[in-house]
Amino acid sequence: MQIEAGAIVEGRVTRIMDFGAFVELPNGESGLVHISQIAHEFVKNVRDHLSEGEVVQVLVLGRDEKGRLDLSIKELTPAPVEPPRPKRLPRQAPEFENKLKSFLRGSGGGGFGGGGSKKPGKGKGGRGRR
Repeated sequence: MQIEAGAIVEGRVTRIMDFGAFVELPNGESGLVHISQIAHEFVKNVRDHLSEGEVVQVLVLGRDEKGRLDLSIKELTPAPVEPPRPKRLPRQAPEFENKLKSFLRGSGGGGFGGGGSKKPGKGKGGRGRR
């Protein structure tokens, strides 16, 4: 029985490698589930998601140039719903930024925290010279 692209079949994980897992299908043929086709999230270690002997459902993606089966587990699972990203605030108008810079220059310091001028003769510790 020849398995065609688009078929959904059940198979047993026979070997786990750093780059994916080999799955044996009911007709005796084996295929590869590449690490990128295991889950929707980033997969660092295949063994965190699959174990040898585990029975999994796979989607046959097709065959590579050497006739080997390319399989996917990820394509059979719903994609996670991502929370909406916060909207980026628009840049302030240049007039506002110029007014703000002018205000900061006129407030005596240009930095946050007040920090006006120091009185002469006052150094560390708040004591004058003796």
